[in-house]
Amino acid sequence: MLFDHSCLGVLSFPVLLSCALLLIFDRSFGTAFYLSDIFVSGMPLEATGGSPLLFEHLFWFLGHPEVYIILLPALGLISEIISTNSRKPIFGYRAMIVSVLAIAFLSFIVWGHHMFMTGMNPFLGTVFTFTTLLIAIPSAIKVFNYLATIWKGNLRLTPGMMFALGMVSLFISGGLTGLILGDSALDINIHDTYFVVGHFHIVMGAGAIFGMFAGVYHWFPRMYGRFMLPKMGYLHFWMTIAGVYGVFFPMHFLGLAGVPRRYFSNEEYELFKDLGNINVIITCFAIMAAIGQLIFIFNFFYSIFKGRKSSQNPWGSNTLEWTAPIERIHGNWEGKLPEVHRWPYDYSKPGHDEDFVSQNVPLKAGEEESH
Repeated sequence: MLFDHSCLGVLSFPVLLSCALLLIFDRSFGTAFYLSDIFVSGMPLEATGGSPLLFEHLFWFLGHPEVYIILLPALGLISEIISTNSRKPIFGYRAMIVSVLAIAFLSFIVWGHHMFMTGMNPFLGTVFTFTTLLIAIPSAIKVFNYLATIWKGNLRLTPGMMFALGMVSLFISGGLTGLILGDSALDINIHDTYFVVGHFHIVMGAGAIFGMFAGVYHWFPRMYGRFMLPKMGYLHFWMTIAGVYGVFFPMHFLGLAGVPRRYFSNEEYELFKDLGNINVIITCFAIMAAIGQLIFIFNFFYSIFKGRKSSQNPWGSNTLEWTAPIERIHGNWEGKLPEVHRWPYDYSKPGHDEDFVSQNVPLKAGEEESH
């Protein structure tokens, strides 16, 4: 996933840089990359012949891969956390790898679904609708991989696992609303409304943050040799997920009612006056979610010094970082670096005393390597 993440960044960020450079040229050096036949106070600008839509094309060519640049590392984190706390190998590992590669490729040919309302040729809009719906397939494969890994697993609902499951929930919820926005006929009704705000922040903003929190709780013992306070972790999770859904889920209904985004106040319009109570509810949930983050910050710094001490491998994980000694030493391991003999998901494997086998344990005679 990090390889895909890096490729997306290398290929998409130069386009944004080019976009910004062309804008600087237009504003400072009299070029017309983005300036068409524009009149100011009845007088035509000297620089003409460009296209304002070129800016949108260049910006959104970065904008959609950027979603996965942020999401893919979080998905990598929860893949490890869900497998470890389900005590099962990740289901459909090869299918998951293929789906990640497909997501990376398709993310470069869907940018036009942000521009359905720009006067785009209807045929081109159909093409972008098709590619947008197509990217839902590898995304759904990843969701099914996670659900199948959890299914009949020996689940340990640690705070890290709770946030990982929360991210799967947000990925499903945000993905389903994305199908609506990705359809050119449906997008006409909800473009630039609060529906877009709710979708975006559930699937990417909150989803990536939940993956980050899952990683912090899971690898905190590895970083500091202590556990974070679990009761505070559970409280943080429930306040955060309730806050996220309480803030962004009602926004979908505001969008369906036609409430536009980026307006200072919508209550000036008679049509939206009765929707003001929904904004009050959203504000209450936002405050609750903010309080939850204060709990996390306290838990994090308190646990560094006062948390319960951890063993070297408290979660029974089989990846190499858990074989390093707790003491901080240069190079992480004393002497020779460990040698990898296995894939990272040998959980509940028959023929072994423990329900996990570390990657540095050599294969037994007659034992085949898992894949």
